[in-house]
Amino acid sequence: MHTLSDKIWFPPVDDAIEDGLLAIGGDLSTERLLLAYRKGIFPWFQGAIPLWWSPDPRFVLFPDELKISRSMQQLIRNRRFEFRINTDFAGVIRACKEQPREGQDGTWITDEVEAAYTRLHQMGYAHSAEAWLNGELVGGLYGIRMGQVFFGESMFSRVSNASKFAFICYVEQLKKEGVCLIDCQVYTSHLESLGATMIPRKKFIELLGSYGADR
Repeated sequence: MHTLSDKIWFPPVDDAIEDGLLAIGGDLSTERLLLAYRKGIFPWFQGAIPLWWSPDPRFVLFPDELKISRSMQQLIRNRRFEFRINTDFAGVIRACKEQPREGQDGTWITDEVEAAYTRLHQMGYAHSAEAWLNGELVGGLYGIRMGQVFFGESMFSRVSNASKFAFICYVEQLKKEGVCLIDCQVYTSHLESLGATMIPRKKFIELLGSYGADR
């Protein structure tokens, strides 16, 4: 495992230890974050210290493999929720920050993380997908779009199925826009039920190049 300084760089992802931890330290400057995503690396925090990860295997979703259950198909047809993109990025990341997580004490989304991704949103890299109900934001997710790849970061739900609705709608929209790969980072049964699967890290890095996310 490497320790980062003020210099903007990352070691080869093959240097990551077994759980995917590659490096510790550095900052969340726009330049460093964008370099990380281009190389297949993402940050999580431990307290105030950035930890940089590149797990093997990598959990991803290919948009063509999206699975929509009958109950979700019915919910979408009923138009209970309204789907929006980028109308309240600040509200989405704040809600993700406040969302209780099973088995987690607190959140990795610190004030520094919130500010860093807000800057990326203002630059056109970070995006939010939102579920609204009766004029209220009730679910959604945010992440980074580079080339034909969307790197999912976090999601939240205040109403049952709201985040799943936003995710499904956004995947279908991204597919129309030519996105070929959605990075889900690490395994969750929730995303597996929607079609996400594990692929080798080497393959993931190759796909980043194929889909223009490394530029």
